[in-house]
Amino acid sequence: MPSLIALVLSIAACVTDLRSRRIPNVLTFGAALAALLFHFVYGGPRGAAIAALGWLAGCALFFPPFALGGMGAGDLKLVAALGAWLGPADTLWLVLYTGVAGGILALAVALARGYLRQALHNVWVLLAYWRVAGVRPLTEMTLAGGTGPRLAYGVAIMAGTMVTVWLH
Repeated sequence: MPSLIALVLSIAACVTDLRSRRIPNVLTFGAALAALLFHFVYGGPRGAAIAALGWLAGCALFFPPFALGGMGAGDLKLVAALGAWLGPADTLWLVLYTGVAGGILALAVALARGYLRQALHNVWVLLAYWRVAGVRPLTEMTLAGGTGPRLAYGVAIMAGTMVTVWLH
């Protein structure tokens, strides 16, 4: 049941992200709270603790790209909410599969928009910047300051959720 709910949640978030480029707080925080309550009712304090650890794992694993300006807060909150439904172990898998799906999505969008050469150049520049300045946001390449195509990362999160639910 929790896996099915996580899947439905990821689909709903994907649809809203595609339509508005936002994942609403009512969806992410509501889903996280519902997961904590569900796991408490069916698993007692231990179940709620596992849900809380899943939520924390989602936050911790998606915080670095968010802090570097490469991802929106809605994406972070969505993965945290999914983590509350799936638990910490499956949250790790969710993040790994989402990363693969996000990379494929980014390549597809870059190819479709004629942006691949610039995207690869940007990766090179960002890595060089980090080597010199340390790992910190480069304003020209953040969501706020960048000019490249934007991804509805809810699509990648949904794909990652589907693979996680299917394989685990």
